[in-house]
Amino acid sequence: MRVLHGIPAPADRWDDAAAPAGLLEGLVYRSNLLGADRALANQGGGNTSAKGTITDHAGRETRVLWVKGSGTDLATIAAGGFAAIRLDDVLPLRDREQMDDAAMVDYLLRSALTPNQPRPSIETLLHAFVHADHVDHTHPDAVIALTSTPDGRRLAEEAFGDEIVWLDYQRPGFAMSRRISQLLEADPQARAVLLEKHGLVTWGATGEESYRNTIEFVTRAAQAIEQAAGGRFGLGGPGAQPLDDADALLEAALPALRGALLADADGVVLEVDRSPEAVGFASAARVPEVSQIGAPCPDHLINTKHKPLVVAFDPARDGADELREAFRTGAGEYADWYRSYYERHLDDETRPYPMDPAGPRVVLVPGVGIVTSGPDAGRARFARDLYHRAIAVEDAADALGGFQSLSEPEAFAIEYWPLERYKLAQAPPRGELAGRIALVTGGASGIGRAAARVLAARGAHVVVADLNLEGAESVADELVGEHGLRRALAVPVDVTVETAVQEMVRRTVLAYGGLDILVASAGLATSAPVAETTVAEWDLNFAVLARGYFLAAREAFRILLEQGTGGSIVFVGSKNALVGGANASAYSSAKAAALHLGRCLAEEGGSHGIRVNTVNPDAVIQGSGIWSSDWKAERASTYGIDEEDLPGFYRSRTRLGVNVYPEDVAEAIAFLAGPRSLKSTGNVINVDGGVTAAYPR
Repeated sequence: MRVLHGIPAPADRWDDAAAPAGLLEGLVYRSNLLGADRALANQGGGNTSAKGTITDHAGRETRVLWVKGSGTDLATIAAGGFAAIRLDDVLPLRDREQMDDAAMVDYLLRSALTPNQPRPSIETLLHAFVHADHVDHTHPDAVIALTSTPDGRRLAEEAFGDEIVWLDYQRPGFAMSRRISQLLEADPQARAVLLEKHGLVTWGATGEESYRNTIEFVTRAAQAIEQAAGGRFGLGGPGAQPLDDADALLEAALPALRGALLADADGVVLEVDRSPEAVGFASAARVPEVSQIGAPCPDHLINTKHKPLVVAFDPARDGADELREAFRTGAGEYADWYRSYYERHLDDETRPYPMDPAGPRVVLVPGVGIVTSGPDAGRARFARDLYHRAIAVEDAADALGGFQSLSEPEAFAIEYWPLERYKLAQAPPRGELAGRIALVTGGASGIGRAAARVLAARGAHVVVADLNLEGAESVADELVGEHGLRRALAVPVDVTVETAVQEMVRRTVLAYGGLDILVASAGLATSAPVAETTVAEWDLNFAVLARGYFLAAREAFRILLEQGTGGSIVFVGSKNALVGGANASAYSSAKAAALHLGRCLAEEGGSHGIRVNTVNPDAVIQGSGIWSSDWKAERASTYGIDEEDLPGFYRSRTRLGVNVYPEDVAEAIAFLAGPRSLKSTGNVINVDGGVTAAYPR
């Protein structure tokens, strides 16, 4: 089945009944329509505007340009996302010969109608200098493809005649805006501007006219491509046979790729794209050549880099071992190229900005698909989505006679452009666990749930694993709602079953690419005098608290060793691991076994940078699955008190005179999981309020 087949014409989504009457409200509506089709407007890319007259705070009639704020997305922008600029302030700039970016930005900020509004788009002056009241600048796949082929200008002139003006590639900013203004003054009959390797500018007297002009010119560009390409889509056809099921291959090899990327990055999350388009593109015969030409559009390369890594992998011949080695070798060679690229093109403008992590953001695996990376799951998904636009453009441009991209110097000038760096700098500060992958067993309640929340709050992507899948899903949904897309995943697990634990780790790797942190918190407890303790009770405690910890730690070790970047394992123990207790021999012995297992694994993992530590809580009653079972009644009976008196009893036996809550234990877990304890392993932290008998010695 052919999956690379040109670019379809866009749908006209305008609905007169839904279109609001107000100027700013209509601009929001139009912008959202354009952003709803990613083949028209990249996520975060493109900009729209409207001009109108208002009465300002001093009662003066003022001509205003409302333009998209920098860093917003057309698909979701609301009225507050637009900056309002005094037109009378900026229109005289058309007569200036030159203006550098810093001066332009400062001038625009001083021309703002109101304080504290969004920083206006980089291309604000483009919108100001076009005489129409409504202007749209988009990055349609069809237009970029048409303008990214050697014969693109001729094809555009044949398709549009004197209805368009063509602008050879120029970096956005004052000079580009002024040049477009001059071209339109020379060709007043033009209805659109085609920006080479960049996009489209349209306008109209109304928002509807501007929108429909965009749809018209993109449709005609798509039709011109279809006619000129003559069916030559597909980048030479399959060069590798797509694999029907690549999950086992990816599970084995992704940690090697992630480890290679972590060599110079502080946290990395992967996303696997096995869509038909991704597999078809990665497997196409001409992709090793065409994909290396460069990024199709300035908007793309900010998030995908100038080119992807094409892995030297033959799915008909190679297996997991070969893919692992190809990932490591390819990522290393790519990083060498990127460092050289950075050094070659560094100049006075870009020197203040440190080099990004040198590894690839997009990895093409023949027969398998595409793997994208980012400092978090959102950025990895962003790179994936933008690269789908590159797939469409490169396929169509190649079919037209060859794909051509920005040159290396042009690409670098965009990638390290101060105005683009400013947008990236607006992201909130990264947490100390940003880009890290944490797996929490027993994450549906109690200490495990509290640990998942704290780790996520500090930036980690959290896999919430539990026998209670519904509870795990509730926690994961909460974390995604609070922290964003793909920031948590729920998986079912019975930690006593080897295959279930392996599946839990497999799903973690396929979702995020690897693992950095394991919190073994799944637990239960039984209480009975030894004479009444059954073999089944004994075996159950050891199955969950000893074998369960062993299985989870063993599978985590396998991933951490493959990544080669260290990691942290935290066991949730118990005061009972250190202190003998009546009527709890099975539970206490199993917890003691887990504590000693942690010490043994600390010895084994140390030379690999894998740290293993234990947190020992005591009497964490609130929100606990264990304490909602018979354990609570049994412990009360052991101490000869009523159940409702247990919190006070436990508080009275601590030196600090406090009760211990899940959040208290979670803080200790997060400390041991994170960078503030990098030189700690084999340790025990008691979070018990100070039980004298449990002091480690």
